[in-house]
Amino acid sequence: MTRTLLLMRHAKAEDGYGVMDHDRELTDKGRRQAERVGQLLTERSYEPDHVICSAARRTRQTLDGVLGAMELSPEVDYTEAAYLASADELLELVSYVDPGVRTVLLVGHNPAVAQVAASFVGSEALVAYSPATVAAVELEVEWLYTAPGTGTGSILN
Repeated sequence: MTRTLLLMRHAKAEDGYGVMDHDRELTDKGRRQAERVGQLLTERSYEPDHVICSAARRTRQTLDGVLGAMELSPEVDYTEAAYLASADELLELVSYVDPGVRTVLLVGHNPAVAQVAASFVGSEALVAYSPATVAAVELEVEWLYTAPGTGTGSILN
């Protein structure tokens, strides 16, 4: 069974002046970006049945916009572990996903999300991962074995 890992950086957030980083909210532009990603994923027939989302406010709001546009309600794991995670730590979170899940959407932060994407897509992901960027990685292994070299991907937007 082929599995799909969707790697998304949160949408455009406020600069955070006077607000704790964890509590930064999306801008109006960020809300529109999140909805557009949901529309893009729908147009390309991606339907996440499991989500790993950083517990930060901007990632939660991004996910709300994406799923609202997709009219989906997958199982969602909001986790503090994804907030300041390294690329390896994000891949470890993916490794815990139930083997029966076909498509995972991971919503997180740079630089880690771009680093994970680059390990499947190529180094251009390190430059191209602006807010609301999403990549799709097709994996030929179970989630437990997700690692660089176990799949191929591309940046969708």
